[in-house]
Amino acid sequence: MNPAYAISGIYAITPDCADTAYLLHLVRLALTGKIQVLQYRNKSAIPAQRLEQAHALRKLTNEFAATFIVNDDVQLAAQVDADGVHLGAADNSVHTARAALGAHKIIGVSCYNRLSLAQDAVHAGANYVAFGAFFPSTIKPNAAVADIKLLHQARAELSVPLVAIGGITPLNAASLAHAGADALAVISALFGSDDVIATANKLSTLFNSNRLLTGRLTS
Repeated sequence: MNPAYAISGIYAITPDCADTAYLLHLVRLALTGKIQVLQYRNKSAIPAQRLEQAHALRKLTNEFAATFIVNDDVQLAAQVDADGVHLGAADNSVHTARAALGAHKIIGVSCYNRLSLAQDAVHAGANYVAFGAFFPSTIKPNAAVADIKLLHQARAELSVPLVAIGGITPLNAASLAHAGADALAVISALFGSDDVIATANKLSTLFNSNRLLTGRLTS
């Protein structure tokens, strides 16, 4: 799987959800609405439930031919044969993750508002990097604030896909797509909406329209 195409479009991140059936229902709606990447993130579940949910989501993303990423947990990503793992500042190193997952899996790294972190991550072998928060986030209200100029600079200097995150909604997503983001990570704006399919479709259409303007299309 080529990360340049696997990490593109709307990148949905799951909310913490103890009800696995309901989580799968929400994700199926989002996938029906044409999201292209799903990251499984659940900070509150016990290991057995995380394994259950990750297995189920891996099966569901295969059904829709969507990219499946596991947040933080390299071992869990390997157990469910996820397409890759996303690492934060306090997680395993890129080298450790690569050794555990192999050469063909995707490794993404949160770089917050620091281009130097992204440069180091790419040098270490990361397949994509994420910046944010670009807008106030209800999930991480104290997150570092990233300026849209960072996307322009990163786009000029880095060849890997760039993911923008933090408070992204259909009302503010266009500027990030136009600035060079290859993917837009969303949680609340998608899974907290009254109509998940419609919101996913709206975000995907908006993203692709703006990428057309910049000449960088999703696959």
